[in-house]
Amino acid sequence: MINVKEATDKAKEYLISFFPDAENLQLEEVEQSKDKAHWLVTVSYEGVSNSVASSLLVGKTVLYKIFKIDAENGDVVSMKFRNIK
Repeated sequence: MINVKEATDKAKEYLISFFPDAENLQLEEVEQSKDKAHWLVTVSYEGVSNSVASSLLVGKTVLYKIFKIDAENGDVVSMKFRNIK
């Protein structure tokens, strides 16, 4: 069983493996699923938006990803874009 710190580290490592240019990673939220089988970790970072127009106008923007991490073995089960409004 992994603890919250290990789950958070795993999420950040996974994000960097897909987005090596991500900067200023910040932990935003951590929650354990009701059945305690997964950690849900939200990480924000500065990166280039997928929208070309947005990127040209403002450059880097703050983006959010939510990771579902297996609480038993630490495997990342999913990584999703999280829309914060």
